[in-house]
Amino acid sequence: MLEIVDVRVRYGEGEALHGVSFRVAAGEIVAVLGANGAGKSTILRAISGLVPIAGGRILFEGGDLSAVRPEAIVRKGITHCPEGRRIFPDCTVMENLEMGGYTLATRAQVRENAERAFEYFPRLRERRRQAAATLSGGEQQMLGLARALMSKPRLLLLDEPSLGLAPLLVAQLFAIIRRIHEDGVTILLVEQNAREALQVSRRAHILESGSIILSGPSEALIKDPRVVEAYLGL
Repeated sequence: MLEIVDVRVRYGEGEALHGVSFRVAAGEIVAVLGANGAGKSTILRAISGLVPIAGGRILFEGGDLSAVRPEAIVRKGITHCPEGRRIFPDCTVMENLEMGGYTLATRAQVRENAERAFEYFPRLRERRRQAAATLSGGEQQMLGLARALMSKPRLLLLDEPSLGLAPLLVAQLFAIIRRIHEDGVTILLVEQNAREALQVSRRAHILESGSIILSGPSEALIKDPRVVEAYLGL
């Protein structure tokens, strides 16, 4: 479904990604793990067209995304749930969802997709008329993810969804991510919570200083002594 081929990204004089390559097959959850500043979020921004690539190719279902505008990438079936929620705080929950459905053709589709989002996040239904700024941190994260689902993506890019959440909320969030995947959405997951990411994903890549240093099945990586020592805190 998605193929990253020797992708390089530069910020000014520095290179953030050094020839990164990997694939995401339809129906998978693939995780990208690494410390702060490793380049994880840059990968997602490059896929969604938010930063230009300096080299390589990004292919989605065989088509090259390298020069495609972000809104056209959404229309192709990719949505990005960014780090830090990035909700519209002065808008209501429903207005935030409507923003996520801007590519939909009719109001009926917006309502239908919002109802589906509320099935994943019943608490948001109760707060649909509240300003997003009045939600708790966990509810704001739910809203960011619900908004990303409004365009019915085939590929969902998740950037640090568990960041800043209490352990109980993290467990609830990853249970919802599993449900979204079971409903047919392919997921590329960037996470610092290595344990949860490896438990939910099929395969994973470890990123360090802009390069992939380790890849493999998640069930193998979670037992790898290098991963255990560096990322699992054991």
